[in-house]
Amino acid sequence: MNRADATTKIGAEVSSMFDSISVRYDLTNDVLSLGVHRLWRIATVRALNPRPGEIVLDLAAGTGFSSGALAKTGARIIGADFSEGMLNIAREKYRGVPNLSFEWADATELSFADDFFDAATISFGLRNVNNVGKALAEMYRVVKPGGRIVVCEFSQPHRLIERPYAFYNRSVAPYIAWILNNNGDAYDYLADSISIWPAQEQLAQVLQEAGFERVKYRNLAGGIVALHRGFVPPKNSGASKK
Repeated sequence: MNRADATTKIGAEVSSMFDSISVRYDLTNDVLSLGVHRLWRIATVRALNPRPGEIVLDLAAGTGFSSGALAKTGARIIGADFSEGMLNIAREKYRGVPNLSFEWADATELSFADDFFDAATISFGLRNVNNVGKALAEMYRVVKPGGRIVVCEFSQPHRLIERPYAFYNRSVAPYIAWILNNNGDAYDYLADSISIWPAQEQLAQVLQEAGFERVKYRNLAGGIVALHRGFVPPKNSGASKK
C-alpha cells in the first residue's frame, strides 16, 4: 500500500507514493479536474511571467506539465522533483526541448547556488513538503534579489462549494483514482493534505514571514486553488538578503 501520512509527510514515503502513481498521473489529473488543471497552469505561467533569457526553477515539477508550459515562454527552465518516477516520465516527454531540463531535488535542501534563479514556482507541491518553512527559505535563497515566486496550491473554497467539494475529495476522487491508477490510497493522502492546508490569508502570512514582500494572492475556481505571488527584496531594501 502506497499511503503516506499527510500529517507527518515523511519524504521517502511521499516520494514512493508519487513514484507509484507516476505512469497515469497526467491522465488522472485530467479526469479528476475535468481538465481545469490546465487552466490553472496557464494562470501560473502568467502570474510568474517568465521572459526569454531568464532562468526559472519549477519545484515539484512532477511529470513536467508545468515545466513544459513555462518553457514555451523562452526562459530556461529547470524542473526539480523528489520522485524519480515522475522525473523519468518528464525527461521522456520533453527530451529535445533545449531550454528545459530536469533534476532530482529535495525542496528543503536545494543544491543550487544563492541568487541563481530569476524566478521560481511550485505548483501543487508545497503542501507535500515536510518542512514548508525550509522550502520557502530555500526558494528565497536561490532566487535573485528583486526576483519573484509563485505558489499554486489547493486552498479553502468559498463556503457555498465547501461541502460538495469536500465530499468529492473524500468519496469520489479516491474511487476514480483507484479505477484509473489502482491506487486510491494515494488520493486519500492528497485529500488529507488539502484539508489540513492553511487558508489563503494564512499562507500569505507564511510567505511574508519567510521574507517575501508584496505578497498577494488570487483565487481560482472559487478558492479551490489559490495563486500566491511574492518578491525577494531588492538589494537596496532594508529587508534585503544578508
